[in-house]
Amino acid sequence: MRHIGHIALILTLLAGLSAPGDCQAPARYEYQHRQMGTLFRLVLYAADSAHAGRAAEAAFARIDSLNATFSDYRAESELSRLGASSDSLQDWVVVSPDMEKVLRQAQSVSARTDGAFDLTIGPLSRLWRRAFRQGEFPDSLALEAAREMVGYQKLEIHPEEPRVRLLRPGMRLDAGGIAKGFAVDEAMAVLRQHGLGAALVDGGGDLLAGEAPPGEKAWKIEIAGDTVLALCNRAVATSGDTYRYLEWQGRRYSHIIDPRTGLGVAHGKQVTVLAPSCTLADALASALSAEPGLEEKLRAEFRDCCFRICD
Repeated sequence: MRHIGHIALILTLLAGLSAPGDCQAPARYEYQHRQMGTLFRLVLYAADSAHAGRAAEAAFARIDSLNATFSDYRAESELSRLGASSDSLQDWVVVSPDMEKVLRQAQSVSARTDGAFDLTIGPLSRLWRRAFRQGEFPDSLALEAAREMVGYQKLEIHPEEPRVRLLRPGMRLDAGGIAKGFAVDEAMAVLRQHGLGAALVDGGGDLLAGEAPPGEKAWKIEIAGDTVLALCNRAVATSGDTYRYLEWQGRRYSHIIDPRTGLGVAHGKQVTVLAPSCTLADALASALSAEPGLEEKLRAEFRDCCFRICD
């Protein structure tokens, strides 16, 4: 899993501002909801508060349902149950449409990033979470054992049906590098279903800008404290280790784990990715955080995306 870096919306329009002589101009509304270990924020324009409130409530309900699907902290979630199925080496397991969609995109990104992004990182995530709680480096033998259970090639998706199987006992999945981005995309889809296209969804820094606010050409998004982006119908995700890391024997290990080495990354860089969807931006930011050296390869692989790495 990774930490979402700072992304701030520059609020250039006042709530409820109407054009002179136009009583029907949409007003600006903002809503917040805590889920997936972060704060989700909606900024939207609607004709009245009732319409805005209904849409926001539906968007947050969608986010709640996705948390119930993808949380690896909840033993009853679909993701946790799927991981536990590896213990008995069951054959194919039927998965929900949401799970299938996320797994297929995750596996595609894994293959195109040489495994720098990997949903099967769960065993390593558990070790490093314990290390952060205890303030101690993970046991080397435990790290090696966890690495043996990690590898996107060990997760197989049926080519035609919504079925999945895990090929090694003890495998566990961690969707922390993609689930928030997917939730942002799905929340925006709900707002659009309610006729509210001029909206912005922010999931703790994984952000999707919809159509521009009334009277504006784009949403203005500030990243890394010194750059302002003008975005419409584009997503941005930022990743870095600014807040969560382990100092051990003179070295700083981020909670961002490289799935191939099993270690928290130590480069201290901040990564920003612009992409057509927040799902993709989230996953690519996770991959590039694990290995910043992938930047040139990703520029060639994902020509509709933009990448920025800062010290």
